[in-house]
Amino acid sequence: MEEVHWRQLSREIWLREGDRNTGFFHRMANAHRRVNNLIKIKINGVRLTEDQEVRDGIVNAYQHLLSENADWKADIGGLVLKQISLSEADALELPFTEAEIYAALMGMNGDKAPGPDGFTVAFWQNCWEIVKEDVLDMFKEFYDQNSFIKSLNHTFLVLIPKKGGAEDLGDYRPISLLGGLYKLLAKVLANRLKKIIDKVISPDQNAFIKGRQILDGSLIANEVIDSWQKRGEKGLICKLDIEKAFDNINWQFLLKVLHKMGFGSKWIGWMWSCISTIKYSMLVNGVPAGFFSSSKGLRQGDPLSPYLFIMGMEVLSVLISRAVEGGFIYGCRIWKGRGQPVNITHLLFADDTIVFCEAKKESLLYLSWILLWFEAASGLKINLEKSMVIPVGEVEGALDMAAEIGCKVGQLPTVYLGLPLGAPNRASSVWDGVEEKMRRKLALWKRHFLSKGGRITLIKSTLANIPLYQMSLFRMPKSVARRLEKLQRNFLWGGANGGNKAHLIKWEVVCTDKKKGGLGLRKLIWLNKALLGKWIWRFARAKEELWKKVLEAKYGKEEFGWRTKKANGVFGVGVWKEILKESTWCWDNMVFKVGKGNKVRFWIDPWCGNNVLSEAFPDLFSMAVQRSATVEDYWDQNLSQGGWSLRLLRDFNDWELGLVDNMLVELRNYRVSMEEDSVFWRGGADGLFKVKEAYRVLVNADEAAFPHSNVWVAKVPTKIIFFAWEATWGRFLHWIDCREEDGTFLIGASCVDVKRKLSIIFLFIVRWQKVYGILFLLCVVYSGSFLIL
Repeated sequence: MEEVHWRQLSREIWLREGDRNTGFFHRMANAHRRVNNLIKIKINGVRLTEDQEVRDGIVNAYQHLLSENADWKADIGGLVLKQISLSEADALELPFTEAEIYAALMGMNGDKAPGPDGFTVAFWQNCWEIVKEDVLDMFKEFYDQNSFIKSLNHTFLVLIPKKGGAEDLGDYRPISLLGGLYKLLAKVLANRLKKIIDKVISPDQNAFIKGRQILDGSLIANEVIDSWQKRGEKGLICKLDIEKAFDNINWQFLLKVLHKMGFGSKWIGWMWSCISTIKYSMLVNGVPAGFFSSSKGLRQGDPLSPYLFIMGMEVLSVLISRAVEGGFIYGCRIWKGRGQPVNITHLLFADDTIVFCEAKKESLLYLSWILLWFEAASGLKINLEKSMVIPVGEVEGALDMAAEIGCKVGQLPTVYLGLPLGAPNRASSVWDGVEEKMRRKLALWKRHFLSKGGRITLIKSTLANIPLYQMSLFRMPKSVARRLEKLQRNFLWGGANGGNKAHLIKWEVVCTDKKKGGLGLRKLIWLNKALLGKWIWRFARAKEELWKKVLEAKYGKEEFGWRTKKANGVFGVGVWKEILKESTWCWDNMVFKVGKGNKVRFWIDPWCGNNVLSEAFPDLFSMAVQRSATVEDYWDQNLSQGGWSLRLLRDFNDWELGLVDNMLVELRNYRVSMEEDSVFWRGGADGLFKVKEAYRVLVNADEAAFPHSNVWVAKVPTKIIFFAWEATWGRFLHWIDCREEDGTFLIGASCVDVKRKLSIIFLFIVRWQKVYGILFLLCVVYSGSFLIL
């Protein structure tokens, strides 16, 4: 009976969720990924196969890994780090409020695996009114005593394979499963910390800081290589990998960093309580093993860990910068004409570090000293097997130079942060990896029987997202887009066996909005343009970001700095020249918001409603004293409360007074203020650029009459909705196949009439949202007994 009960229960879950984009559906489609049993493992070259020795071996290995040795540690007392202000330090130590705690709780993902306490975050979210007082008491105790009940900090360590066929312990990544209450506490502290973290982190670090993105580092790195190559200069790129970075960082080192950055003693005490009271158990094949403490390292999965780690990595950034200031290391100098040059020596994304230097042996010698000193201070060691020195240009003696660090020599093109580095941006080959990932996914999914509803869910949630990361920085060739879309088409219509089945509805229709009769998929070429267009928007909005300074130094900037100048010359490995092709349509959909008015041109720029004043009032524009004058130039502070003062070459004629009145009516709702000028996206609800809205602007499809509300019914499974969608378009391949299998021959006219009738009945039933009616119709169609209609 129990077996029958669970079988029935699973069927019910599949009916409700099986074709929807839920965690349950993905587990069904990727069933083999749930089999993560560790049957055997290799630790320090020894292969362990027995269950108990596997468990003991893993526990002993991580207990040793997370234990600090007694080696000498270098002192960072002489380093000067950026500091937060006293007021910012005091704000971090304010008492916790209920609103702050509740906001942090509701901002957490409730479906993550629970820790040793067995409670997911969703439990605390749903039971907040019941447990609220106890949670608030815990926070008050933590504030008053700088500590909490140590059992709250017990942690399960789960080993997740980094790749298929993982055998060695190093092939697994340890992920921490934290208790719900500790995770909430850490989240509240992390929310406070992230507000000021940018004050103490150098611009070359792009991880975990608001306004900085992983793509920024890839853009800068490619532009640096492009500059070297186009100037015919030689250089070296050092890609450095830190060995088990989060596991090895020294706690005392972190406390010293916090102190030098100006954090208060109470805050430092809180951080010490969070990292020093941890007790670990290894979760091996779902069973806890061992119970041990640690004396170094940060947990991957702890909301505080990313911020603490990049503060530790800031020391490496400062050390490299000091070497540059002392003339020991020279990076890549980027400039154009008489503009302000920018010197790029290193970029970081968490522990991913890349260093640019001259092709000289001495440069790598000095760099090796820096790395050794950083290791002695922080405990973070360079993994020489995964690090490499990459020459740019014809560099002689690259092997000897790499020997100064002890790593291998690589070559361009390579990969940095998962994106091409140093590859010609028009080469189709840089997309081979993306296509291979999609094919691997398809090979996995085709082992399972998936309905068309399931296939469209997988395409939208996973398959279509694979190219997004690279499309956000690189232009996809049309030939590549056609290949990738063909993979999606064949999977949608071909199904489990990947056979060549008829594509019932054109792909152009499939890739339209649901309201217009499509399935909501997106054409890759247009999506690529929308993603690249976001850079035009970001450049106009950015202030002092490093990537913007690099582009301004390399290409120059137009007046007021809203955009760079046109990129001339041959295409290389830089990506900005391709991105600039999206400038026209982007700026056609952007409007200025006037603040001071000193960076917006009165007549030429779109700032007053949806019109450009020179086009709305051409006669007055022809009389303007200075046609490129700014809004600030036309604002007269001497008038009562300030006002507009039109400056024309001559006095008005009587027949021109109406034009002047109309212009003043247009201007009456606009005033100059003390804020900075900025740009807004037209049509956006909040004036911000959204890729989804930009895609709609580019596609600009005509409105089509389609009864979408009758098809996309909320509580109906996706596979039934897909059938309704096919029926609405008059495509009934299922029914035709069934009749053909019976050997029955129907003339074309009869098929069309029957299909129309079925479509009408189907939409009528769906409109009333009767699931039994949908099932009845399916029985009618599949049985071929259309006479009952």
